Amino acid sequence: MKLRVLGMDPSLNNWGLAAGTYDMASRQLEVFELLVTQPDIPEGKQVRNNSKDLARAEQLALAVREIHQGCTPHVTFVEVPIGSQSARAMASYGVCVGVLGGLRATGYPFYEVTPSEVKRVATGRTTATKREMIQWAYDQHPSAPWPFQTKKGVTTIIESKAEHMADAVAAIHAGIRLPQFQQLLTMMGTPSPIL
Repeated sequence: MKLRVLGMDPSLNNWGLAAGTYDMASRQLEVFELLVTQPDIPEGKQVRNNSKDLARAEQLALAVREIHQGCTPHVTFVEVPIGSQSARAMASYGVCVGVLGGLRATGYPFYEVTPSEVKRVATGRTTATKREMIQWAYDQHPSAPWPFQTKKGVTTIIESKAEHMADAVAAIHAGIRLPQFQQLLTMMGTPSPIL
């Protein structure tokens, strides 16, 4: 049996998503869709910051719900953000947690993974760099639709988008290892899967 899985890396400006299937028999994860949702924010001196944040929150909530409905995952894993020291980072945190709370409240459950769990699953440590996360995710899923660009005959991955996609992929990998998820699989009659 294959489970449809969805991974999310929430962010106020770049919400990373990864969708795929987890084969319970072979214990293999295949990622076939990668996205970054970027809200279209009204500009101008007359637009207050709180109005911009509200517009971001609304667009993110609609986009995330639409993506969730479109891929109809059996299981969703989310790297839930943690608080920060700056006021602006806390505003981002609040919007992301609010969107996630709204998602859960409207019938879309998900497993929570921490940023530390996401980094640890990729590199074995909690201090992984963005570039290391991208390289790990690409190595794990080279056939996934990663964003590339070609300049002067050289093709490279677009790191500004790929970093959020990589974290969403790692959220799935970390989520599969959660004891709660493994218990679910055991109840379904499947041996504990470790990728």
